[in-house]
Amino acid sequence: MALYISILSLFLTFQTSFDAKVIGITDGDTIIVLSENKEQIKIRLEGIDCPESHQDFGNKAKQAVAELCFKKTVKVISSGKDRYGRMLAFVYVDNICINEKLIEMGLAWHYKKYNNNEEMSKIEIMARDNKMGIWKDPNPIPPWEWRANKRKK
Repeated sequence: MALYISILSLFLTFQTSFDAKVIGITDGDTIIVLSENKEQIKIRLEGIDCPESHQDFGNKAKQAVAELCFKKTVKVISSGKDRYGRMLAFVYVDNICINEKLIEMGLAWHYKKYNNNEEMSKIEIMARDNKMGIWKDPNPIPPWEWRANKRKK
């Protein structure tokens, strides 16, 4: 059984696109899907970083993700794995990219440290200019800084 799971995990790592049903929302940038072969996969949304649950807009980001995709069939386009073993992916409901939609709503930063997608940068600039979500605050604290400060304490 362990060998089967290892082979399946290896297969999913190299698979670039598949359909799945969203069965869980961990936070604004992490979901759990059930693949067609009934495998649960934790997905970290590629290219974004949402506020943490104890930050302003953290729970709103999680709620928005739930409203956008919970219990829906999504298209997952994998781009690899993160250092925690989660699949990195762009996730689509119909033709809506959840990753980009969260930036547009002002509920996520474009995570430029790990992603250089120019379209995502443009969407973030528009959200900032329109003072959407996190951008209503004149000095929002990016989640990577918030996590670093928390680790120091």
